[in-house]
Amino acid sequence: MFMNKFKKSDQPPILMSMSIALLPLRDIVIFPHMVAPLFVGRTKSINALSTALRQDNKAVFLATQKDASVDSPSEENIYETGTIGTVLQLLKLPDGTVKALIEGKKRARIKRYLPNDACFTVEVEEICESEEHGPEIEALARNITNAFFSYARTNKNISSDLANTVASIEDPSRLADTVASHFSFKIKDKQRLLETEDVPHRMTLLYELMHSEIEILQIENRIKGRVKKQMEKMQKNYYLNEQMRAIKKEMGDTDEQQSELQELEKRIKRKRMTKEASAKVQQEFKKLKMMAPMSAEATVVRNYIDWILDLPWFDRSKIQRDIEKAEDILDADHYGLEKPKERILEYLAVQSLVKKIRGPILCLVGPPGVGKTSLAQSVARATNRKFIRLSLGGVRDEAEIRGHRRTY
Repeated sequence: MFMNKFKKSDQPPILMSMSIALLPLRDIVIFPHMVAPLFVGRTKSINALSTALRQDNKAVFLATQKDASVDSPSEENIYETGTIGTVLQLLKLPDGTVKALIEGKKRARIKRYLPNDACFTVEVEEICESEEHGPEIEALARNITNAFFSYARTNKNISSDLANTVASIEDPSRLADTVASHFSFKIKDKQRLLETEDVPHRMTLLYELMHSEIEILQIENRIKGRVKKQMEKMQKNYYLNEQMRAIKKEMGDTDEQQSELQELEKRIKRKRMTKEASAKVQQEFKKLKMMAPMSAEATVVRNYIDWILDLPWFDRSKIQRDIEKAEDILDADHYGLEKPKERILEYLAVQSLVKKIRGPILCLVGPPGVGKTSLAQSVARATNRKFIRLSLGGVRDEAEIRGHRRTY
């Protein structure tokens, strides 16, 4: 029973102050008892982690930026309430960024900033919480636990083991923080939970946010179901149309060659490319009009023209760097594949932190049908890039890759 779990301490809370390095966070709020990997690319942030590692307790203060798009935040752009954390692991990546594994320990509040050019250094005051008990706490804890079980049934990313672990937590404050860390609330809502010192008030606020999030998730699942049925219908119609087109081709009922040439000429006029490329395409098109439609050379010329027209001469995609949206797209498009999706999100996170990245190229290896191409399509959609597929399956001749015919 929850009544027996939550006991009240007779000791009055003692507030402790300490000087500590500050690590500003973007798009994440670290709660006490929460373990999270962080990708750090800014010089001051890397210096803050280095300072923490030199301390015996490896402590660092974690506070979230009010505006995640700001690369060099000021004191006014950082929330005062944060979490004192411990650096568990630090890994330097080839591109110069750092991956840190950090565990949140205690709530704290910034009292003042201390002068330090290498990194943010602050004096913080710990927020000590008194243990709570009573019927209200018991009822809130039950509601939160039941709501988390309901959320776990709806969200495939929450395992049953995690739900059982949450149910076994005895401390009400830790229960609220643990549950909040596993919900995809907005950053402002998570910060409100972190700043709420009164445990019953925090649990009440958490339950309200959970109830709203579960309703939204249920609506999303219904929409996904409708979209899936619609996509299946569209694929069926596409298959039938292709079958009809193949039957008509066998019967000789196709469009005239002249119509195809006119359409190709329109494509050439609409396509923006260099003067040299435009002159070459016009030359090849004149040759194509003089050839027999069914000749082998006509096929080669037509493929060459199509290839030139398909090149993105002046097209440039605007890259979208939204890690949360990328994670939603990957989860919506693929079930499972946790490790590949985690590695892709790590790669996108590094790109969002370091604008100019060199070297790393993701390579997905596996037998046919495991989801390599669909994962790449999801990454393209998440970053707002066009998806181009070059299939090299079954290619044994290196000339197929280096080029032949017109290349040499």
